[in-house]
Amino acid sequence: MGCAHGKSCGHRPRSSDSDSREFQEVSQFSVHGKHILTERSIEFVPVPSRNFRLEYSVLTQRGYYPDSPDKENEDSFCIRTQVQGNPNLHFFGVFDGHGLFGAQCSNFVRDRLVDILANDPRLLDDPVNAYSSAFVRTNHELHDSEIDDTMSGTTAITVLVVGDKLLVANVGDSRAVIALKVGDRVLAENLSSDQTPFRRDEYERVKLCGATVLSLDQLVGLEDPDIQTWGDEESGGSDPPRLWVQNGTYPGTAFTRSIGDSTAEGIGVIADPEVCTVQLTPDHLFFVVASDGVFEFLSSQAVVDMVASYPDPRDACAAIAGESYKQWLAHENRTDDITIIIVHVKDLRNVPMLQGQHP
Repeated sequence: MGCAHGKSCGHRPRSSDSDSREFQEVSQFSVHGKHILTERSIEFVPVPSRNFRLEYSVLTQRGYYPDSPDKENEDSFCIRTQVQGNPNLHFFGVFDGHGLFGAQCSNFVRDRLVDILANDPRLLDDPVNAYSSAFVRTNHELHDSEIDDTMSGTTAITVLVVGDKLLVANVGDSRAVIALKVGDRVLAENLSSDQTPFRRDEYERVKLCGATVLSLDQLVGLEDPDIQTWGDEESGGSDPPRLWVQNGTYPGTAFTRSIGDSTAEGIGVIADPEVCTVQLTPDHLFFVVASDGVFEFLSSQAVVDMVASYPDPRDACAAIAGESYKQWLAHENRTDDITIIIVHVKDLRNVPMLQGQHP
């Protein structure tokens, strides 16, 4: 979700990896739903410290905007294997830009965040602080760049594979999800929590920073502004609560954390990520990193179910993009940009780490 005039407002992405290969933006579906198969790559990378491998694919699709047919794809992504030259460190990130200069913000963060992270000597010994510092520094650098981020910025959802652990860092409302095999079921477990005013902790934090929190209908007087409950993201998603300066009609962000958005920083929109660590087990089948163009109308479980039904992640990416488009057009006259990274965890076994062994 982005500014007041759309769920995600305001690029044609390229990714980076250890071999500097570029993934191409693909057009999987026309606005009329016709399935167009295009060439997509599937990649493999080993994690030798635990003797397993990652199999991954990515798809990014520009949204359908009938009123702005030339609008850029404001999503971008980065896949970098062997961070710091370490064969056991691999980075996956999706960045969803918004605002007038959203594409530039998204591209900037795509390029700088992983570089800052890779150049931090604390990454292996203190990865949580290294990750948090990389987000904050990237935010400062964006402020100091030539890009006007007063009313533009980007969300960032990232996963760093460190041996058999995942470090997940998030600002905004894109999402990472992991699939866990439980008996004969495959369950979705969120690796991140959307940072929006629907969350009471985030609501209270931005209120303390001076934000006025209202839906658009409340802002224009169609609903009672004193009612400060909006249900959950599923029930209140069509007119979500947004952040405004006091007695003003801007910036209208529907998220509470991002990189950029220097105006919104004054009312509590921060670039400090929420970071979590997950220990991988043989029951973890795959994880998904995707922009909110996917999760606006699809639940985490629905996405995991779709991935689980396709052995090839390229087919799963195409199916999820198609279903996302279908759901958007069933609810609105446009779609959001859609970006999906699917990473399968292959051949992981419970092998104890040797004493003193580093990832």
